[in-house]
Amino acid sequence: MAPRSTSAPSHSAAPLHVVQLLGGGSAGTGAHVRSLSAGLVARGVRVTVGAAPSAERRYGFTAAGARFVPVPVKTTPPAVGVIGAMCADADLVHAHGMRAGLLAALTLRRRAVPLVVTWHTRSTAPGLRSRLRALTEHCVARSATVVLGTTSDLVDRARAHGARDARLAPVALPAARRREEAEPDKIRAELGAVDRPLLVTEARLVRSGSLDVLLTAARAWRRLTPQPVLAVAGDGPERAALQRRIDREALPVRLLGRGTDAATLLRDADVALLVARWAGRAPLAEEALRRGVPLVATAVGGVPEVVGDAAVLVPYGDPGALGTAVSGLLADAPRRARLSDAGRGRAGSWPTEDTTVAQVLAVYDELALRG
Repeated sequence: MAPRSTSAPSHSAAPLHVVQLLGGGSAGTGAHVRSLSAGLVARGVRVTVGAAPSAERRYGFTAAGARFVPVPVKTTPPAVGVIGAMCADADLVHAHGMRAGLLAALTLRRRAVPLVVTWHTRSTAPGLRSRLRALTEHCVARSATVVLGTTSDLVDRARAHGARDARLAPVALPAARRREEAEPDKIRAELGAVDRPLLVTEARLVRSGSLDVLLTAARAWRRLTPQPVLAVAGDGPERAALQRRIDREALPVRLLGRGTDAATLLRDADVALLVARWAGRAPLAEEALRRGVPLVATAVGGVPEVVGDAAVLVPYGDPGALGTAVSGLLADAPRRARLSDAGRGRAGSWPTEDTTVAQVLAVYDELALRG
């Protein structure tokens, strides 16, 4: 690949053309790709984004200055065909996540186009799905020219799967939009928490895993005075069964369902909870620390690296430890105030959107010079 300029085009060099490929992924990944695309375009890079059609409606890549191409990411042969056409004049392909990385690897296997893959997250699915995921990770790691891991444990995982070049590249997740509230206590009133502590989390509504741990921990909060309210943002196929358990055990929990914005709930939260088997740069945790909301989180994946000493960390799968940690925080206002200050300070140390773009662009420049 001939070296290209990453600045504005001149008479002697065309701008670098980079394809950003998004294979579905989380809301945090989509927001990052949108932010990255806007930053690259502002620096003179020509950006094409390939993703599911709904991604353009959700993130507005064309409004950021990128060209958008809808990709049928769930059907491999058609997706490879579309991606191949997108990459016809690409200088570099940057895939985000395992699905996008695999599609890019299949598309570029006979082409001398550098492939950068960012690992934003990892699956904790058991059984056959876990084995298939490991095979995908192995293929993507060995196919990529450079793997960028958003946390150190993802970098280690990529290296274990055979990555030739794996580097730590923390990403800046854009801060959630702050919505104006006509009535300061409107959210608390709707949740029945005007005179009660408000706990906020988000979870997929299934009976096994993280939400089961949360509901078991909530038994301990029934004895507190005043009794807190746990608001759960998220939806899932087992909402009815979970609601029956909440009613049967008289748990102080509200399942808020589809369309609920956890970031908006954090505006009035007393404590935020991140309960996950694995997490990296979790949007809920980052937004809580930015807002100065005390956070209790499971000490898994990249969470300790991201939050440092600005959160209370507990083991995953231990509802007793989780219940005790939350109860202790609710009873200790000075500690909550210290965590609030520490959270804002920690958030101030994270990469900005500008530094994230600069780091990625440095990788692109390095690969262009290699060519």
